[in-house]
Amino acid sequence: MEYDVIVVGGGHAGIEASLVAARMGKKTLLITMLVEQIGAASCNPAIGGLAKGHLVRELDAIGGEMGLCTDNAGIQFRILNASKGAAVQGSRAQIDMDKYRTYMRKVCHNTPNLEVYQDEVTQLLVKDNNVYGVKTKLTEEFKAKKVILTTGTFMRGLIHIGENKYEAGRAWELPSSTLSIQLKELGLKVGRLKTGTPSRVDANSINFDEMQKHGGDEKPTPFSFRTDKKSFNPTQLPCYITYTNLSTHDTITSNFHRAPLFTGQIEGLGPRYCPSIEDKVNRFSERERHQLFLEPQTEMRTEYYINGLSSSLPIDVQKEMIHSIKGLENARIIRYGYAIEYDYVDPTELKHTLETKKINNLYHAGQINATTGYEEAASQGLMAGINAALAIDNKEPFILRRDEAYIGVLIDDLVTKGTNEPYRMFTSRAEYRLLLREESADLRLSQYGYNFGLISDEQMEKVEHKRKTINDAVEFMSNEWFTSKKENLELLESLGEERIKDRALLIDIVGRNTIDSAKFDKLVRSLADVEDYLKEQIIIEAKYYRYVAKQKKQIEKMKKMLQMTIPEEFDYKTIPGLSNEVVEKLIKFNPPTLFNASNISGVTPAAIDILHMYINVRCQKQ
Repeated sequence: MEYDVIVVGGGHAGIEASLVAARMGKKTLLITMLVEQIGAASCNPAIGGLAKGHLVRELDAIGGEMGLCTDNAGIQFRILNASKGAAVQGSRAQIDMDKYRTYMRKVCHNTPNLEVYQDEVTQLLVKDNNVYGVKTKLTEEFKAKKVILTTGTFMRGLIHIGENKYEAGRAWELPSSTLSIQLKELGLKVGRLKTGTPSRVDANSINFDEMQKHGGDEKPTPFSFRTDKKSFNPTQLPCYITYTNLSTHDTITSNFHRAPLFTGQIEGLGPRYCPSIEDKVNRFSERERHQLFLEPQTEMRTEYYINGLSSSLPIDVQKEMIHSIKGLENARIIRYGYAIEYDYVDPTELKHTLETKKINNLYHAGQINATTGYEEAASQGLMAGINAALAIDNKEPFILRRDEAYIGVLIDDLVTKGTNEPYRMFTSRAEYRLLLREESADLRLSQYGYNFGLISDEQMEKVEHKRKTINDAVEFMSNEWFTSKKENLELLESLGEERIKDRALLIDIVGRNTIDSAKFDKLVRSLADVEDYLKEQIIIEAKYYRYVAKQKKQIEKMKKMLQMTIPEEFDYKTIPGLSNEVVEKLIKFNPPTLFNASNISGVTPAAIDILHMYINVRCQKQ
């Protein structure tokens, strides 16, 4: 009954945490409420999306499982923002929820060093602010060097459907009723959040002819760098688009008095970027319609998820609302939408390793840290599992910088800034997003996974081949002049490209937005035989070449800036532009350097810039 690592919860965070700890050689126990629900997609049947796809690619590059599982269970693959630059594109896949869950459960059961156990953890075993195990509902005690909590929405979970409410961690599943109470008693700051999910309807009752078909990409791209692109040929099932209308909105507004969101029945704050339909209708009353996506939940297509119609309205209102929508006039509702409130722990209680500051050996990952989304949860689970394993071996922690990965942005945002609403990843949150493109995740991060024993020799060889091919191509093009001689001008004209007046580096010609693989072959004949997928990467590198160079200079400048020492007895109150909150925290913590100041919760990058400027001014006067 003694383990190296115990992971509490079998959701997306718990899976990645337990798998990575076991694969790093640690005897690991995954305790979950229902073994059948390991890997359950509690809400939408999809993985990825804008910025979220970046997280999955990064997780995969380090050695996580979500990308591989998505490629196995995917039923539609799309690149979002495909017409825009690679830095803001995002991979997204509809998944067969049953197949996804079955795959993950099988992997967990068959991973060496990992045991799976069904029970509810009711208590942490703590002595002198050190966790040393857990106690379960069946009164069993399990000892461990590290404990990782990945409780999702289960801590004091409360489901709302109209005036009805009942305790649950997910529809009809028992909640965890004691853990968050103990965490509060241990001195951790515990809060309350809310999220929700829409109704699911019987496919046989939907009139798809009245809706717009929305298919996958003609050439689907897998999520995992370890999936063979050449043989990747997944099922591509369509989704369907329809819209709410004024009649729908009338039904909703006339029942605001019965909406738990507005009556005070729900206390927790919900996700601003994924609001319920009643919230959208209330906040955007001038809009005549809202777009809805009908997404198949499995390859059998017996049940559809109405993306965009999350609601906690009473069931009679949900029924009337759905029947007012084009194509859903005769829809049979299989499961009604609901809102769920749950406890979370303020993420500023955590170190960057995701270990709690007040309780040693206790790690948190996923929605317990106030995030929303499968991808954010899985990324945290991976990082918590790695850091728990490293700590057992007394090795340096694994902390990704903001300029290294979206995962680094995610964790840094949480532990330094905190949040009072469910946190969702966006590309706009990453100031160095030009460096953090999806297709470069393996180049940025696979070496870490390889060092941890999570990436195979074979896969690492592929990564190094990719790196060398791209680097060699970029070096060649950045040193090769494309002159304005007659044959070059004729070549540009034949390709439909604008002529040059003098000479230009070949990388700037290839970096034009109008250059594709066919044009590349004629412009750079020496690289025409490069594999197609690498050729695409080379073109992307060329397009971002100048921008990336500027961003790298900014990063170096920032690193030097953060090393700056803050003078003793520095008077923060005299600096205009700093908020009262920032001033109070700087006075309280008295950071010795700008780097230390930047790690204080609530001290923004803008505040660091102001401090840097005023310290410089003071030094010049002395």
